[in-house]
Amino acid sequence: MSWPASGEELVDAVFGRRAEPVQDLADQADTVARTCHAMALRFHQGGKLIVFGNGGASTDAQHVAVEFVHPVIVGKRALPSVSLTADVATLTGVANRAGLSEVFAHQLRFISAPADIALGISSDGECDNVLRGLRCAHERGLLTVALTGGHGGRIARDPDMDHVIVAHSDDPRVVKEVHVTTYHILWELVHVFFENPGVLDEEVAS
Repeated sequence: MSWPASGEELVDAVFGRRAEPVQDLADQADTVARTCHAMALRFHQGGKLIVFGNGGASTDAQHVAVEFVHPVIVGKRALPSVSLTADVATLTGVANRAGLSEVFAHQLRFISAPADIALGISSDGECDNVLRGLRCAHERGLLTVALTGGHGGRIARDPDMDHVIVAHSDDPRVVKEVHVTTYHILWELVHVFFENPGVLDEEVAS
């Protein structure tokens, strides 16, 4: 297909905006691997994954939960996971009574256990309710994992975060795309650890 010069530049720019953030994610391979190992260890200990986010990230949270509970690849182990954005009645009820900033923290106080994993998703790292949810999870002993964008925001700078993976882009569309790739990798590597005997033994994990 033949493009005018301006069209070629536009296409190159569209792909170019995505190339660097994806390469940056690959450069975070050690962080991603450590995150997956920590998650696999919590699952191994009987924990579940609790996922949450706002707007588009709320659908990502549901996407993550269903992939762990009902793997699309036949034969892969199903792992317990729940999205805090899936129950509209609870979400709106808490928001009406306690405010939007408390919708995730409130639920975590009542449904989480110390062995669980809290995964918060925020495109800019500045979502107050995601941050509050992750802080609450930390206080309760959960493993805290955050997917953020841009420069990481307040969430990435918070000391209560055990693992943070940042999609380094100021374009929310690109951040979304990198987040989708990231949580697919999280799912895949968690299963890799489960499929390698001994990797989740306590002496190996320490």
